Amino acid sequence: MNKNKPERELTEISFNRRARRNYEVLDTLEVGISLSGTEVKTLRGGKVSLEEAFVKLQDDALWLFNAHIAEYEAGNIFNHEPARPRRLLSRKREARKLGHKVKVQGLTIIPLRMYFRGKWAKLEIALARGRRAHDKRDLIKERESKRKLRGLNK
Repeated sequence: MNKNKPERELTEISFNRRARRNYEVLDTLEVGISLSGTEVKTLRGGKVSLEEAFVKLQDDALWLFNAHIAEYEAGNIFNHEPARPRRLLSRKREARKLGHKVKVQGLTIIPLRMYFRGKWAKLEIALARGRRAHDKRDLIKERESKRKLRGLNK
């Protein structure tokens, strides 16, 4: 990126709260999203859910499934379908590399957050490994012990 240009402003739209609890994030990537006009208007209102969403590689392209973007309230008969698959805009080489890791290492690709970078809708996706129940318990214990130590230090 050019050093003279300032970084574009980030406007948070949605955050996947379950992602970091249920998955161990190994690598992240910022991708664009192919959207229709009414979807963009709904995103500006923040009516989107990434809780059940996942990313899959099909035909050398990444696709976002189960992301719920509510219908635009002021829309007409040309309104979008709320849970349709959406194409993610990434380089073919990056998509193939992620797809290979998913296939070989048994990992999964999940969306972490959706935001506007300037006027462009972006999605942060992560290559992740699912956590088992005992891993989650260990994580909670570790977090609580850190919290207690912070309380004692004050």
